[in-house]
Amino acid sequence: MIIVTGAAGILGQAVMRRLIADRHDVAALDLSPDIVDVGQKVSLTGMDLNDRDAVGHAVSDLAGTSGVSGLVNVAGGFRWETVGDGAADTWDLLYRINLRSAVNAIHATLPPLRLSKGVVVNVAAQAALRAAAGMGAYAASKAGVMRLTESLAAEEMDNGVRVNAVLPSIIDTPANRADMPEADTDRWVTPAALANVIAFLVSDAANAVTGACIPVTGRC
Repeated sequence: MIIVTGAAGILGQAVMRRLIADRHDVAALDLSPDIVDVGQKVSLTGMDLNDRDAVGHAVSDLAGTSGVSGLVNVAGGFRWETVGDGAADTWDLLYRINLRSAVNAIHATLPPLRLSKGVVVNVAAQAALRAAAGMGAYAASKAGVMRLTESLAAEEMDNGVRVNAVLPSIIDTPANRADMPEADTDRWVTPAALANVIAFLVSDAANAVTGACIPVTGRC
């Protein structure tokens, strides 16, 4: 079974569709308790991913049912805010939803992943390599995801757990189209295209890849 966090979002749903098409069993962790239809109905476990105990209990239940072979950390968020005019709370918020949520999910899934010689894929961002104006808090939190990926890959290499990250540029979502109505969306990365890269990293075809942070930038 592969666990997907942030599974109710646009990218999370695209990832689940692709994994289901590849005949993986999937489980979803998200704040939303609703059921999402992604070719088959997937029940979401509604929870705050910053609640380490709740995440641990959920993963323990899933692992006891069918084991865990993978974790894809999609959960996250974005705020555009300059340092001079912004709030300190924004930095705390983006740290929690982009980085701490991933740490908690990883902490809970490592024991079953070690048993299965499984894989972790984190979603960082191209902005983590070079931040534009107004993206300081977001880029800093996603840079943390990159460093987490590299450190965890080194820690778990001898346990047989592979850990990689993808670094998308602008993802073609309804929210991004609304925020940037004049943009050339043909240059953006579609959720399905990003899900394809994630599916590759989960697959046996990528069994020689760990510790990589892979840009997925379309034509941006």
